[in-house]
Amino acid sequence: MTMWLIIMWVTLVITGMALVYLCGRMIKFGCILKLTGNSPKRQAMICGITVFGIFALIGITMHFMNAIVCVVYFAMIWMISDFCFWLFGKISKKTFKRYYAGGVALILSIAALSCGWYLDHHVWQTDYTLTTDKNIENIKIAMFADSHIGTTFDADGFAKHITEIQAQNPDMVVIVGDFVDDDTTLENMIASCKALGTLQTKYGVYFVFGNHDKGYYGAERRGFAAGELIAELEKNGVKVLRDETALINDMLYIVGRRDYSVEREQGGKRKSMKQLLQGLDKNKYVLVLDHQPTDYKNQAETEVDLVVSGHTHGGQLFPFNYVGKWIGANDAIYGYERRRKTDFIVTSGISDWAIKFKTGTKSEYVMINLQKQ
Repeated sequence: MTMWLIIMWVTLVITGMALVYLCGRMIKFGCILKLTGNSPKRQAMICGITVFGIFALIGITMHFMNAIVCVVYFAMIWMISDFCFWLFGKISKKTFKRYYAGGVALILSIAALSCGWYLDHHVWQTDYTLTTDKNIENIKIAMFADSHIGTTFDADGFAKHITEIQAQNPDMVVIVGDFVDDDTTLENMIASCKALGTLQTKYGVYFVFGNHDKGYYGAERRGFAAGELIAELEKNGVKVLRDETALINDMLYIVGRRDYSVEREQGGKRKSMKQLLQGLDKNKYVLVLDHQPTDYKNQAETEVDLVVSGHTHGGQLFPFNYVGKWIGANDAIYGYERRRKTDFIVTSGISDWAIKFKTGTKSEYVMINLQKQ
């Protein structure tokens, strides 16, 4: 928790510096100089009103976090543009009569954020093929996480993605947490659960909780509690696993873990990997659903076959993709890796939380083709 408080304060300081920097850069535009009659006070006032006004408008309409993202991106790209034009002028010994660096910075910033918006609000399919020497049939597993219903799409949009997943004819579907959010309405939650109920699979649909599914602000804010979510999921044929195991066709175990937030934020306990695997047949394939990729060491030591996670949103923003890993909050950020005998996959998520841009990844659902070697 201390680390995240430090990150929050650092982010606020950087945001403040970015706002001041942008005000100072705007003064260089010729139109500002003409409008203010070269008066420093007027320049500061007009630039301040413009920059802070845009910041406030984005914060009000799109969430405060998106205002921070936009300001920081504009400042970063503007600094790079300033440096490049300064370096070019130094090498060519040429002086620019107009402030081209600012114009280029504006264009590139808008382009980068527009691309980030597109990558966040459109969903791709990512495929993995894994092999095992255990005695299983070939299985296609659809996996997604972090739908945060009501952020980039509502229940109708979610239903369309479920139709796309169904078109791939998966043998089973696993949902690895953060299905809903604190801003998800009761109506959207119920309708999204009904969409899951339309899935036709050979071995069913399985769900584990993420840190947002229970809600951080109580049932009053969004109109439903975790128990009501469970009831709607189960009503629509979804098996909810809370430190529980399901055996599929006598060949594959699905181990569904309680989310790490139970221990880190709620003062509770969840079973260890050794406890969850106690009594299971080691000759059968073991698939672990664990929302946060934070227990790789223990999972690799117990030699489970596959662990799937979400939570990280694929690092979300370039160049900050790996901050979670650098500070030790996550063991991985995105994609596939193998440790000892265990395969790990982390998805970037089918949607998003408060931030509406993905500049370092894209939204996705995953298809895992599991084959006997």
